[in-house]
Amino acid sequence: MDPFRGQGGIQMLLTAEQEAQHIVTNARNLRTQRLKQAKEEAEKEAAQYRIHMEDEYQKSLSETTGSSGSNVKRLDQETDAKIRNLKKSGSKVSTEVVDMLLKYVTNIKT
Repeated sequence: MDPFRGQGGIQMLLTAEQEAQHIVTNARNLRTQRLKQAKEEAEKEAAQYRIHMEDEYQKSLSETTGSSGSNVKRLDQETDAKIRNLKKSGSKVSTEVVDMLLKYVTNIKT
């Protein structure tokens, strides 16, 4: 065998190994870049979903609060009307009640 031929084979193997290392390094770099890109996309989608859900929550909260506000207003109006009716009926019978109490207090039974 020719000694130069053996060294040429070794040189070819070294060159092939270096090319393989470059290919592997490039593949790792591409994978790392893709993972970063996928992470950024996932974070962006999560942020959009979070915003969407927050908007839905605020919308439902405002609808609920709005109806509660109208219920409170309606109940206040009903309560005021009942108070007015009670005062009105109380004022009608108050003189009768006072007269009746005076009658029983001043009337002496033996």
